[in-house]
Amino acid sequence: MHWDVVSARIIDHLEFAVTFADGLTGNVRMLPSHLFGVFEKLKDPAVFNQLQVTDGFVSWPGEIDLAPDAMYQAIKQHGELILQ
Repeated sequence: MHWDVVSARIIDHLEFAVTFADGLTGNVRMLPSHLFGVFEKLKDPAVFNQLQVTDGFVSWPGEIDLAPDAMYQAIKQHGELILQ
């Protein structure tokens, strides 16, 4: 799929850049208000820094991941995704 993530790199704590299969690139920023439930573990920089790409998803250990299609649409429209 064109919205599969092919690479991701950390820019700063709670912020990373992604590249999709069709070449679209952009940034994702997670605001502290988004870090509850399963995402709460990402408050710890040691956990956040374990970011990886698995089967087209941005993911972290502990079955934490982000839907690539929603990321793709936001980045295509706005150049970035801010998770609030």
